[in-house]
Amino acid sequence: MANIDLNLIVIFDAIMQEQSITLAAQRLSLTLPSVSNALLRMRHVWKDPLFIKHGRGIRPTSCAQKLWKNIEQPLHKMRSATDLQRFNIKKIQRTFRIASTDWMADLFWLPLRQIIEQQAPGINIHAVPYKVDGERLLLEADVDMVLDYFEGDSECINSQLLFDNHVVCAMRAHHPLANTPLDLTNFAQAEHLLMSLSGEAKGSVDSILKQKGLNRRISMPVNNCDNLPKILESTDLITCIPLPIILNSVKSGKLIVRKLPFSIQPGPISMSWHSRNDRDPALLWLREKILEILNTTLLPSLEKLSEHEHLPR
Repeated sequence: MANIDLNLIVIFDAIMQEQSITLAAQRLSLTLPSVSNALLRMRHVWKDPLFIKHGRGIRPTSCAQKLWKNIEQPLHKMRSATDLQRFNIKKIQRTFRIASTDWMADLFWLPLRQIIEQQAPGINIHAVPYKVDGERLLLEADVDMVLDYFEGDSECINSQLLFDNHVVCAMRAHHPLANTPLDLTNFAQAEHLLMSLSGEAKGSVDSILKQKGLNRRISMPVNNCDNLPKILESTDLITCIPLPIILNSVKSGKLIVRKLPFSIQPGPISMSWHSRNDRDPALLWLREKILEILNTTLLPSLEKLSEHEHLPR
């Protein structure tokens, strides 16, 4: 053990992070046979399979997990002393897997791609469909980041709040309610469009209305937000929706928003990643660019609109 090749530890660390021999090879700019041969040597040295097949990927054995706990932090500390000095994002060849809902991708993907084309042409961004269990995705290294609402309490996961996602009532600019104060009565009497990922024709708003002795007519549920603005722009439907989803339509004047006649707690939108990647310079660059997009485009637009419409901020 005293004469172990330190390169094996580096390769082992990459496999643990990527949970894939192929992706580990790409990350280290090695051939697949080289990494496979290194894995055979690791198994001989540590006398354990280390990784076993799991679906289309691999999962570490308990021995591998214990070993990684001992070497992960020391290895990253050694890297941090040199990696940041040598780091050049223009030369990085890397694919990031980001779990995100479609509307968050709508907000970030285009400006992120424009930055990548200018600054980091070797970076790929792969979107992973996201509904629930972001903690598992990060713990099992299925994604590098969760960019949306995140619920989890693992000490291994770090999160940074991006913004509070306030829900508003949206309708077309010339809707019959456009110039009328929105109260509980006319809100409940209107025909509603509901974004429901499950397809179920009810949501949290219905529970609130029920407590007040009211109900509403949900005329059209949709299970994604792709066509939601267009439907609202051309019909007399109204909807309760997080403001960022319809921001562009509101800025163009095609939709208007009103403060809801009741209170809904905003959902915190975060950027979350595994602590094993805290010192990863490429992921740090990506996090900085997401914050740059947020602070230069999205937040100023949301704050300006919220102030004008007297919406919560």
